[in-house]
Parts: sequence; structure tokens; C-alpha cells
Amino acid sequence: MQLTLKNASGKDAGKIDLDADVFGVEPNVSLMHQVVTAQLAARRSGTQSTKTRSDVSGGGRKPYSQKGTGNARQGSTRSPQFVGGGVALGPKPRKYDQKTPKKMIKAALRSALSDRAAEGKVVVIDSYGIDTPKTKDAKTLLSALGVDGTVLAVVGRDDAPAALSFRNLTNVQVISPGELNTYDVLCNDWLIFPQDLVPTGAPLGDPSSTPAPSNKAEAAAADAAADHDGPHGKGSHGPLDDDAEPEGFPIKGNADSMLFHVPGSRFYKQTKAEVWFATEEAAEAAGFSKPGAKKAAESNEGTDSATAAEESAETTAADSDADEKADES
Repeated sequence: MQLTLKNASGKDAGKIDLDADVFGVEPNVSLMHQVVTAQLAARRSGTQSTKTRSDVSGGGRKPYSQKGTGNARQGSTRSPQFVGGGVALGPKPRKYDQKTPKKMIKAALRSALSDRAAEGKVVVIDSYGIDTPKTKDAKTLLSALGVDGTVLAVVGRDDAPAALSFRNLTNVQVISPGELNTYDVLCNDWLIFPQDLVPTGAPLGDPSSTPAPSNKAEAAAADAAADHDGPHGKGSHGPLDDDAEPEGFPIKGNADSMLFHVPGSRFYKQTKAEVWFATEEAAEAAGFSKPGAKKAAESNEGTDSATAAEESAETTAADSDADEKADES
């Protein structure tokens, strides 16, 4: 799927190929509805609460005699039928979260992106070209691109001038690539992506879906990180004083367990990096392994040993049969 690449002046800057697995699927309306419903339900705080008759103060004494008054028998003035009494079957604090599989969330996002792409509401720009925060420049950019209505602008975390320029516009929602979701895509008429932040073919949200380096400078930086000679060989880097991630070294390594964790994996955020790696190959070359790889290797070794034991037993049985036949003859 091809799209015309635009520059900050709104002029054509070439062509760009959009991944058909992300922008060219058949929109699944029922799936998007289910995911959006779950997303809105998760926003609810669920803190509403009413007082039952046991929570309302007073009413400890029986209001009047059980018999002889002609009224219905009552035990407390704080019963639900009395003014000032408790509430019957009223709301109490609860959670509204719905469990939605990750595959459904990613499939719904692909459906929403494909729906906007089919309507011609996706704009890819080479760069925003905003060097200093200025709302006027953001308005000029949108006007040059010819977008009207509500706009969802995807801005990188390192592009603060563009984010600060867009945020004052009431019809523009600024979002980072990792926060892209079905609800926000469907709530806005237009989507604007910088060229280096366009979602690619791997399942959205996976570390492998991160766009490849878009220019020679980024590719050179990645090569330099891979060639960096650190404490655990090439492609490794020691920890920094502020526990920050060294540029070009996204993989965390733990020297005690000899395991490494890639961005987006289960224990990545909880792991304190004692060494950083540029690639998985560099981590494996240093003797580190992925969580679960050891168990798989041990399982394979156990299977191999069991197979060898069976073969040995069969050989022994065959030899004994041969000896018996020889004795009989």
C-alpha cells in the first residue's frame, strides 16, 4: 500500500509503502466495539458508594410499640422505606475492568488504522520541522497538509517542540507511538505520522515492531553500539550512575542469573541492569540467555538422555537374545 510522503510545507516528498498487515486489513467492527467498550470501562474509577441501613447514624431504638398503634410494625427509622434511611441495593465500590486478550487489542488497532487509511485520512510527513515550541507553526503545518476536523498527531518522545506546539490546539490530540490505541484512532478524523514512527508489520506493541533506522546517522549509531567493546565483550555497556539506558543499548542483563531481558518482555521493567547489550546476539555471545531458554535446553537434554537410555536397553536386550540362541545351538 503506497502513500504520498509530505514535507512540512505540504508538498510531495516522494512515496512511502505502508505495511498491508497494519493498514490494509478488513476492519472488524464488532472487535473494535468490544475493545473500545473494555477500554472505556477500564477508565471508570468505580468509587461510587451509598449507605445502607447499617451505615446511617441513628435508628437504634424501636420507634414505637410492636402492637396497638395501628401502624405497620417497624424496628428502626433508618430502614430504606423511611426518609433519611439507608439505600436498598445501591451501588458500592467495584472494578469495571474487562479482561481483553492482547491479540484482540492489537487486531482492533490494526482494524482502526486500516479504516482510516481506506478513507484517505492517514498523512505521513518526513518530519514536523518545528524547532521551537510555537502554536502558530503547528497551525500553519496543519493548514499546509490540508487536514481539518480532529487530528491525532503521533509525536516521538524526543520531539518536545512539536508536542508543545500541538498541545494548545483544541482539535489536536498528541500521542506517543507506544500509546497508540483503538479508541483514540477512532475518535479523531485524521492521523499524522512522522516517517520514522509509522507502525510496521510485526504485531503492534511487540519490540520487533519498532521501526528500523530511517537514516544513515541512526544506522551508523546502531553499528557503533554493536561494535562498542564493554565489560562483557562487543555490544555490551556497563551501568550508568543514574541507572539510565545507554543510547543504543536497550537490552538489560543480570549478572547473577545470567539472563537478559528485551524491551517489552515480562520482567524488563523490574530488572535492574548490571550490564546493557545492543543486540540479543551480543548478550548470547557473552554467555547470557533468555528467560526460559535454560529450561528448554534442560528439557531437550532430558529427552535426549531418555532416548539414549531406551536405545541402550534395546541393544542390551538384542545381545542377550543372540547369546541365548547361540547357547541353544
